[in-house]
Amino acid sequence: MSLRFVLDPELTPELREQIVALWVDVSNAGGAVGFVPPVTAERVRATAEPMFVDVSDGPDRLLVGYAGERLVAVLIFSDNRFDLKAHWCVLKRVMVHPDTQGRGYGAALMREAERVGRELGWEALHVTLRDGLGLDRFYRGLGYREIGRLPRALRVGPGDDRDEILMWLDLTDRAAA
Repeated sequence: MSLRFVLDPELTPELREQIVALWVDVSNAGGAVGFVPPVTAERVRATAEPMFVDVSDGPDRLLVGYAGERLVAVLIFSDNRFDLKAHWCVLKRVMVHPDTQGRGYGAALMREAERVGRELGWEALHVTLRDGLGLDRFYRGLGYREIGRLPRALRVGPGDDRDEILMWLDLTDRAAA
């Protein structure tokens, strides 16, 4: 089943709760989206609410992916909030539901982000990753390149510090999809 993507959907209370539930499921499955397991909906909601404001009131943009009617993928196009960086965008909260992984949904989400990025006139996309999960291989396979690391920047537990990997996709040197 392919995904149906929606850019800037109405952030209804139902969609907000679906995003929080997805975020909880991804986090508790070990996904690197700002938390370490176990995490509760209340804890995620506290982080999600300001994000929802930045999407509904601007300047951030929301991309969601549905398998049928089920929300299974989300990412945020986070505005840099700085004129000298207006030509590129940061991707945040890139999530695919754990029970749908292995179906190509993550790659489809990122290809759609690339398509939207070009459509919106950005010259590059930037994403940060938690080291130790193999995510850098996934993004390299999509054309992203590592542009730096912040050593031991993420403390996921006592004695478990991870590098934060900075990845970059130049949209100007790739043929339009």
